[in-house]
Amino acid sequence: MNTADTTAQSLPDLAPASGSNRLFPIFLKLEQLHVLLVGGGNVGHEKLAAILANSPATAVTVVATYFSDALLDLAEKHPAVQLREQAYQTTDLVGHDLVIVATDDKALNLRIKADATRQRLLCNVADTPDACDFYLGSIVQKGDLKIAISTNGKSPTIAKRLREMLTHAIPDELHDVLQRMSIIREKVGGDFAHKVKSLNAVTAELTGGPAYESPAAAQWRRRATAALLAFASLLVFNILSYYITWDQVWGVASNAKMFYLFVAIGFAAQLIDGLLGMGYGVVTAISLMSMNIAPAAVSASIHTAEMFASGASGYHHYRFGNVNKKLFKVLLIPGVLGAITGAFLLARFGEQYAGYVKPFLAVYLLLLGTRILTKAFSKPKPRVKHKKLGLLAAAGGFLDSFGGGGWGPLVTSTLIAGGRTPQYVIGSVSVTEFFVTFASAVTFFATLGISHWQIILGLIVGGVAAAPFAARLAGRIPVRWMFVGVGLMVIVWSLWALRKLFM
Repeated sequence: MNTADTTAQSLPDLAPASGSNRLFPIFLKLEQLHVLLVGGGNVGHEKLAAILANSPATAVTVVATYFSDALLDLAEKHPAVQLREQAYQTTDLVGHDLVIVATDDKALNLRIKADATRQRLLCNVADTPDACDFYLGSIVQKGDLKIAISTNGKSPTIAKRLREMLTHAIPDELHDVLQRMSIIREKVGGDFAHKVKSLNAVTAELTGGPAYESPAAAQWRRRATAALLAFASLLVFNILSYYITWDQVWGVASNAKMFYLFVAIGFAAQLIDGLLGMGYGVVTAISLMSMNIAPAAVSASIHTAEMFASGASGYHHYRFGNVNKKLFKVLLIPGVLGAITGAFLLARFGEQYAGYVKPFLAVYLLLLGTRILTKAFSKPKPRVKHKKLGLLAAAGGFLDSFGGGGWGPLVTSTLIAGGRTPQYVIGSVSVTEFFVTFASAVTFFATLGISHWQIILGLIVGGVAAAPFAARLAGRIPVRWMFVGVGLMVIVWSLWALRKLFM
């Protein structure tokens, strides 16, 4: 083990608590040793298979009076395995480094153990933990990553179940990460402390920390953020200067009760949307309409304010490492084009046509929400790969503008229902949503102008304030409860849309 690996370890307590697992874990280069296996039945085959699965070129001598067909087939595929069809003799121990005993004769097993102890050889006796110097643990392997699980000989069944769970939970791509890490390690300059710090930053993302950025990427991100903020500020100032005076701003601030109510609505809406990847339109629409505000004013206010709230949300999701860049790139262009098309058609032909689209979306999402809730309490299944993500994004952008909402419920819920990780779906969709709502808002500005800016300002302040909290929580809530939250939000959204058919 090299110095860097030693430093990366966290040292355990020198005096473990009474009754704890006191085994010392090591990984042997078994292919440099000689192993004696006594026993050729089913248990012998199981032990030989475990050895060869991890170290295929290990020199193993199998001594037994009988060999099962499975063991013979396995030995035939591995030239380093030698079979001796004879009864065990003490002289069989000579020239070997490890002994594994797997016969069905308990007295013979204990005699072999005693012989091995006298010759200072480590010995493992199958199904007899008290007679073992070491155990063969359950193994989880993903390329160069190998994890050994021990229950201190108490329960091989639990070790097996843990192996199955970890095999499913650890992504196969981790092998590629390890290959790149060796390259990164060679390229990182500076002294030892700097190398350790750099490698810790690279691997922090694997444990839920912030995504790694190279110094050059971080510099360009800061420049892009500054440019985006400058552009947004200039756009906002120019647009609002045509419709708002400083006297009006002061009037809003002096009428604090209503203004802070809009701030609270914006905060709650963005907290839910940033956490679940949907719900901004649902929460704000229900809240504002309950205050007897005209539906047209509600729609215009939501679309305008959501541009700023989604921008803040997307930025913080990116900052906390919740964004899948490949998914973002696939969704971006189709989503923007769909939003522009929907906004233009809505402004040109009126809201009456949008009413025909929303019921079909609501029915689809009601079924989808039920499926997501079911998925939260079912066993994990292989992820379904969506082949038409561009079409999904275009439909989400169009419905969000033309139907008054639907980007989050349609895109987020469809991707999560297909088995994608909610944290990265929500982050990626939220970043894309800024560009979708920006395109939609600009189209509305060009065709309809702006109105009810008092509501808009309150929603913006509340939404921007909630964005960092929602983004941070998105990666810390258990996946199951994120599924439950998304499922319930989709069902609420669909029922809210369907209510218009019966009222």
